[in-house]
Amino acid sequence: MQLSEILKNVELVEAVSADIEVKSIEFDSRKVVPGSMFVATRGTAVDGHDYIDKAIEAGASVIVCEEMPKTQSDVIYIKVKDSAEALGRMASNFYGRPSEQLTLVGVTGTNGKTTIATLLYQLHRALGYKVGLLSTVCNYVDDCAIESTHTTPDAVALNALLAQMVEAGCQYAFMEVSSHSVDQRRIAGLRFAGGIFTNLTRDHIDYHKTFDNYLRAKKRFFDELPKGSFAIVNADDKNGMVMLQNTRADKKTYSVRSLADFTARILEASFDGMLLNVCNREVFMPFVGRFNAYNLLAVYGAAVSLGADAEEVLRILSMSKAVSGRFEAMKMSKGFTAIVDYAHTPDALTNVIDTINDIRNGAGQLITVVGCGGNRDKGKRPMMAREAIKGSDKVIFTSDNPRHEDPQAILDDMIAELTQNEMRNVLVISDRRQAIRTACQLAQAGDVVLVAGKGHENYQIIGDVKHHFDDREELAAAN
Repeated sequence: MQLSEILKNVELVEAVSADIEVKSIEFDSRKVVPGSMFVATRGTAVDGHDYIDKAIEAGASVIVCEEMPKTQSDVIYIKVKDSAEALGRMASNFYGRPSEQLTLVGVTGTNGKTTIATLLYQLHRALGYKVGLLSTVCNYVDDCAIESTHTTPDAVALNALLAQMVEAGCQYAFMEVSSHSVDQRRIAGLRFAGGIFTNLTRDHIDYHKTFDNYLRAKKRFFDELPKGSFAIVNADDKNGMVMLQNTRADKKTYSVRSLADFTARILEASFDGMLLNVCNREVFMPFVGRFNAYNLLAVYGAAVSLGADAEEVLRILSMSKAVSGRFEAMKMSKGFTAIVDYAHTPDALTNVIDTINDIRNGAGQLITVVGCGGNRDKGKRPMMAREAIKGSDKVIFTSDNPRHEDPQAILDDMIAELTQNEMRNVLVISDRRQAIRTACQLAQAGDVVLVAGKGHENYQIIGDVKHHFDDREELAAAN
C-alpha cells in the first residue's frame, strides 16, 4: 500500500512529501523485512526508539517515531506525537479500515467480558449471520478458530483479524476491549457500532498503578464512541453512569435491581440454570448465578439494540451453553459437584462463592481451591484469601501461574493477614494438581468443590514457559 494512504487521519508533527510502497507495518524490529514500515512505540519495558537502527538494518524503508534519531539513514522518517495512536490508525488504513465494514461491538469491564462477547457471537450466528469474535479464550472468523494470546490483540494483529472477517463475509464482530488495549491505543482507528460496560473492581493495578487510572482507561473507550453508536452500561455498578458522562453514543442501561432500559429478575436458581424474568418475559437459561443474569441481560440489550427480535433472542439464549471455564460444573462419582471458574479477582471470586452458597442453601460443604498469579498485583493476594475464607467451609491455597515468582512466596502473601483461627480450615498446597486431588478426597456427597482462577486456561506459566495443565482434566482424573 502507498504510504500516503497509510497516513490518512494520522496526526503528523511534520508533513511528509515522499510517497513509496509499504509492504508491512511492524512495531517489533525482529519482524521487519525489506520495504517494511517500523513504528517505534514506547512499551512498559522496552522503547522501540532503541531498535530503529536494527529495523533499518533489516530493511525498513519508513521509520515512524516520536523522537528523531541523532544520526539518520537514507530512509523516510515520520515524526508523530503519539506512536501508539499512529500505529492503530495506520494499521486500520493498511488493512482497508475493516472495522468500518463490520458492525463492531466492544465489551469492557473487569468481569464478564468473555461470556458476553462469546454469547453475542453465538447468538448472531444462530440468527443466520457470519460473525467474528475476538476474546480471551479464542478468536473466530465465522466458524474458523484462531488461537488467542491476549484479551485484545495488538493493533496490527487486531486489524488483520478484522480484515479476515470482512474477507470471509462477516457482518458482525464482537470483541473484548481490555483496559490495556485502550491505554496502549491498540483500538485507535477502529469504528465501534456499540460498547458494553459490565462492572469495575480491582484488577491490573500492577499496570495502571491506581484504580482511578484503571477507571479512566475504561471510560476512554466510551468517550471515543461515535455519534450513532450505542453505549449499554450496568446501572447497578457505581461506575456505570461514569462511563456515560462524556459519550456521544446513545445511552442505555441494564439492571437486575432497579429500573433500567433492560431489566431481569431471578425467579428460581439451581446448578442447572435460572428461571429469569427478562423485560417482563419469563425464560429458563442454562446459566448459573446473579453475575450471569447481568451477562445475559447485557447480551439481550445489545442484540435488541442491534435490531434483533426480542423473542428470538430469548429463545436462542435459552438453548445456549456456558462459556468454557466460566462456572463450568461437573458431577463427580462420589456425589459432589465440582465447579471450574476463571474468577481471578476478589469481586469475581465473591460472586461465584455467593452463587454457590445461595444454591446449596446450607447443604453440604464448599471447598475452594484458589491461588494468585505471579508478577501481578500483590495487593489483591490477601484480598483473594479473605474472600475465599469468608464464604467457604474449607480453603486450599495453591499455585496459579507463578511466572518468575516463588510459588511459596505468593502463598505467603495470601495468608499473611489471616488469623490463627481463620487458618484452622485452610490448607496450603503449592502443587496445584495435588491441591485439586486433596479437595476431591475431602469432598463428600452433597459438597461443592470450587477450583477458581484459571477457568479455560490449559496451562501453568512457570518462568516464561507454559506447561500443559487443565483444571477440568485434573478433576476428571480425580473422579
